[in-house]
Amino acid sequence: MAEPASYGRPPTDHQVRDGLSTTLTPGLVCAHHHLYSTLARGMPAPPEVPTSFQGILEQIWWRLDTALDLEMIRWSAMLGALEALESGTTGIVDHHESPNAIEESLSVIADACAEVGVRVRTCYGVTDRHGPDGARRGLEENRRFLSEGGEGMVGIHASFTCEQGTLEATAALADELGVGVHVHVAEGPEDREGSERLGGLTRDSWLLAHGVHLVTDHGLRGTILHNPRSNLNNAVGYADPARFSNPVALGTDGIGANMIEAFRLAYVMHRSVDVTATPETAWAWMQNGWNLIPECRNDRVTWSYDPMDPWHVAFTAGIRPLEVEMDGEVVFKDGSPTRVDAAEVRAKAREQAARLHARL
Repeated sequence: MAEPASYGRPPTDHQVRDGLSTTLTPGLVCAHHHLYSTLARGMPAPPEVPTSFQGILEQIWWRLDTALDLEMIRWSAMLGALEALESGTTGIVDHHESPNAIEESLSVIADACAEVGVRVRTCYGVTDRHGPDGARRGLEENRRFLSEGGEGMVGIHASFTCEQGTLEATAALADELGVGVHVHVAEGPEDREGSERLGGLTRDSWLLAHGVHLVTDHGLRGTILHNPRSNLNNAVGYADPARFSNPVALGTDGIGANMIEAFRLAYVMHRSVDVTATPETAWAWMQNGWNLIPECRNDRVTWSYDPMDPWHVAFTAGIRPLEVEMDGEVVFKDGSPTRVDAAEVRAKAREQAARLHARL
């Protein structure tokens, strides 16, 4: 297989299949996902209409995550992984929270993704939102999963939901285990000042999700995870990640794992603030996902379009994967996964979504 495309240059593997001119590329990577949010679709309206980012967290996401149990987490991850494969994404960097089902939750997610045929790096988002015991349990779930050979990082929800001691303990655990930290940073205005408390703790290995309200000279080390669709949906603003000297990788923040869609939106958002912007920058952000899950460089995705370069992909609708191969095994072919029954996964996910929504 050819090496992954360099900045702005398409891969060189081309073929014709079923009358289509196709291109072969590495598997794509979603650099920031919340697989547990897959079951949120169609959830009941919140008791109050949120009018701020804090309100969105309290009225929607914090109600949802406290209602999760391990069976819901399993099928949410299964469906999220299935949808990733269906969009040519073979790697997911996941950030998880389920305060009433913490223990073993990361293993459930990892096992579900492996069953479908998707690589995942996951973590538990430690927070003081549920008191010291909740923070301790979250920290221990990270330790257990990583110490038992699980692949991922140590998670922090965000600085504005953590005491300083919790932030320091989480950073220390990551250093001890030789991994980075995955944390939400300045997503909304509520966390603008709180993110400054991460100064001195961050490392180049950290993943800093969002960064919408970070000032340019923030001094935080790590990769900025850009999630334009989520930021628009939550009305928190545009991160404009080109202003940072940090590396930037593209994520979805739980709204599926279609990285081609994410790339297109990232490009037009970038262009909305810089008329000289071209698709190459957002394309590079998408390709930076390979730095987070390098194994995806060796996965093979056959696309229904040729060439798969930024200028074509940005303006061509209907591009889809025809086949996905991971570790020499075809895990997706002719519109269907090969390891699992897509109809069964969707049916089970609907059942768990109904259970989840009944608790809200």
